[in-house]
Amino acid sequence: MKAILMLIPVALSLGAIGLAAFLWALRSGQFDDLDGAANRILFDYEDPPPETPAPPQNPPPGA
Repeated sequence: MKAILMLIPVALSLGAIGLAAFLWALRSGQFDDLDGAANRILFDYEDPPPETPAPPQNPPPGA
C-alpha cells in the first residue's frame, strides 16, 4: 500500500511534465510544418547548373 501511495504522485508528476513539454512544443511552433522535413529530403530545390552548348566542330579538311 505504501508503494501505491508513492507511485501515484510520481506518475501524476511525470504526466504533468510530459503535458507541459507537449504544450511548450505546441506553442513554440514545433508542429507547424510537419511535411517540410520530409519534402526537403525527397525533393531537390537547387537549380541545376546551366548546360553549356558543345563548341561547333569544324569538318576535317578534304571531307
